[in-house]
Amino acid sequence: MSYKRIGNYIQLVDNRNKDLEVSILLGVSIQKKFIASIANISKTDMSVYRIVKKNQFAYSPVTSRNGEKLTIALLKDVDEAILSPAYQVFEVNNENELVPEYLFAWFNRSEFDRYARFHSWGSARETFDWETLCDIEIPIPHIDEQRKYVALYNGILANQKVYESSLADLQLICDTYIENLIKTEKLKILGEYIEQSEERNTDLKNENLLGISVNKVFMETKSQKERLDLSNYKVVYPREFGYVSVTSRNGEKISIALLNGETGIVSSTYTVFRIKDYSEILPEYLFLWFSRPEFDRYARFHSWGSARETFDWADMCNVKLPIPDIKVQEAIVTIYHTLETRKRINEQLKNSIKPLCPVLMRGVAENLKELLLSKIVK
Repeated sequence: MSYKRIGNYIQLVDNRNKDLEVSILLGVSIQKKFIASIANISKTDMSVYRIVKKNQFAYSPVTSRNGEKLTIALLKDVDEAILSPAYQVFEVNNENELVPEYLFAWFNRSEFDRYARFHSWGSARETFDWETLCDIEIPIPHIDEQRKYVALYNGILANQKVYESSLADLQLICDTYIENLIKTEKLKILGEYIEQSEERNTDLKNENLLGISVNKVFMETKSQKERLDLSNYKVVYPREFGYVSVTSRNGEKISIALLNGETGIVSSTYTVFRIKDYSEILPEYLFLWFSRPEFDRYARFHSWGSARETFDWADMCNVKLPIPDIKVQEAIVTIYHTLETRKRINEQLKNSIKPLCPVLMRGVAENLKELLLSKIVK
């Protein structure tokens, strides 16, 4: 095994959609994945678009303003698709000499992105052209060893996908449970179960300054504390809610969250509230209601204002929702917590898989180095 020029193993492909037979339009992300295109193609001549087929690569030569990465991907999920003619499409000449997935593993290395950026040239925009790509040298072991590395990676990835598919089942259970409650339970006015909290940080003992994102989580704010008068900030305790009443220019969502961490403080412009009696309604159950996309649409529809639209406290109190027996609420919350736990585990799995391609390739390179050193010693 030795380092070999990949240009000897790959070739450009330039098949155009002349007969307009291919309708799946894709793009390529900097995460090195094919993604559905959001381009407006109403007046576009699709006959000049390039066709990419399964096990073929596509890449954009432009690397400037691209997150220090090269946009490149290997098509695996569909048999064929079309791409903007701005992309280059290429394939492996002989899959009995070089496995496409093995080559793609090399492209996934952060070292490859740095190489591509360093070897990009241009004035208005920098590009990593085809000739430069072909000049890259990589270790190409025997085809059986390549397949072994690819099988190992694909096996781990398949296990993660199976785990991920189970999340959809749990999500469906949660959603169905709520939908059934809407149909079977009498809707009650939320204002009877919640109350505002106006406690202020007058003693300045709390410096845990928080904000609320559109993803419905409390987060550390980037505001500079030393420049703020924190005495007027509102205190929010665990299992209490905070929300931003302004809904305009907010991604069609309302910023609302339930505090699961330590006691914090939020801007006086936020509304802080809590459940009056936990034996009647659980904060976690109520937060499930707030987390539904239907609630985001409800809040936006019932927001009012001229310069900016707001969903104020009176609007919040007028919300109607099913409030079942506390045991039923506990069951729903348990399922939801299981779902959230598995989501976090799934993200950890995905994050652990991402570095595997570079690790596998580093193992190939180290094996080659050891082989060469052993030959020198002999």
